This record gives sequence, C-alpha cells and structure tokens, in this order.
Amino acid sequence: MAEKGTLFLDEIGDISPALQVRLLRVLQEKTYEPLGSVESVPSDVRIITATNRSLQELVKEGKFREDLYYRIHVIRMELPPLRNRMEDIPLLADHFIHHFNVLQKKEITGLSGEALACLVSYDYPGNVRELQNIIEHAFILCKSGLIEPHHLPENLCLSRGMESSGRNETMNMKELEAVFITNMLRRHQWNRIKTAKALGIHKSTLFRKIKALHIQIPV
Repeated sequence: MAEKGTLFLDEIGDISPALQVRLLRVLQEKTYEPLGSVESVPSDVRIITATNRSLQELVKEGKFREDLYYRIHVIRMELPPLRNRMEDIPLLADHFIHHFNVLQKKEITGLSGEALACLVSYDYPGNVRELQNIIEHAFILCKSGLIEPHHLPENLCLSRGMESSGRNETMNMKELEAVFITNMLRRHQWNRIKTAKALGIHKSTLFRKIKALHIQIPV
C-alpha cells in the first residue's frame, strides 16, 4: 500500500527481534515477500521511523539490532518534549480543536485567554498526546463558543499555583505574557541570559519585564 510513497513506523524501539530482521532486509535489499507469496517484490518506499526511547541505549542492552539502528539513522530529527516548547501549545490546541470540531460536528471557536494560560502553565508528562486528551475532555463539557478553564480537567489550572478566582473573564495580555515568560524561564532553568537569547530580546529588556510583571525567580 505504501509503494512509491512513505511508510511511517511509530515506536520503532518496541518492535520484536524477528520484525527487526525483516525490516533490515527491506532496507538493505529493497525487496520483500507479500503475505502468501514465495517470490520477492522490489520496494520503492520512503521509511520514516519514530520513538520516544533511546535506541542507542537499547542497542547497548541488546534489545535493538545495531545494524538496523545505523540503517535507519540516516537523517535524525529530535523533537523536544512539549514542556520545552510551550510556544507550540496554541498552534497544537487550534489543530486539535479543528480536528474535534470536524469529528464531533461542533463549532467550538477556540480557547479563552484564561484557559490558554492554564494550558501553557502545565508540564505535560504525557507530551502532545496528553494535550490532545485535554482538548477532547474539554469538548465533552463545552457545547459551543470558547473553551473556559472549567471545561478543562480538574486541577489543571492549579498545577502551577494559578489559583482560580471563580471568574470567567479572559486574562489580559500582561497576564498571558507573564505566564509565557515564566515558562520560558523554567525551560532554561531560570537562567535569564539564556532565556533572553531564546526570546530574541536583550537581557536588560527581560529584566525589566520580570520586574514589571512581578515574576518570582526561585533563589
């Protein structure tokens, strides 16, 4: 089915030793035997693999073939966990909102400012899949309009000490900026020089913003 196209193999680190041998042959010889056939067929497929595990460690442990590792390790792209790229959350949230609007035939228009602030203040141990689950949870409770904090999973907005005031109005730009800068600081272990560089601003500008927005830096 993937002939002359792309075959995406997710969680490549979890495939069995037997399948590793078969995949290596396809990559090396560019041939395979279709199910039920005794003759080899040439393949013309682009292979993309993904994993959340360290293949190098699996090779050392003898759980992943070294020759297969080097065969798929042609071009490598490392995607940081979601907690280290909080600026992607609004884009990903919009994508999932559109996805569930189509799937559930709803007309959710987006996130309120306060709900977005809750999302960008969370650490996401479950990575992007957890964000998708959070948006799906919100769709169950939100019938139309904007997703508000009370549509999100319980205690999500309190995970970083953001006490709920019981109000439904959206956060203003200064409050959102404070949340964003705080997360960028946390991402860079509270190093203000590295954070300023990542934000593309001068360090003195960041210092002024920290003071003006009353951001607390851990001692």
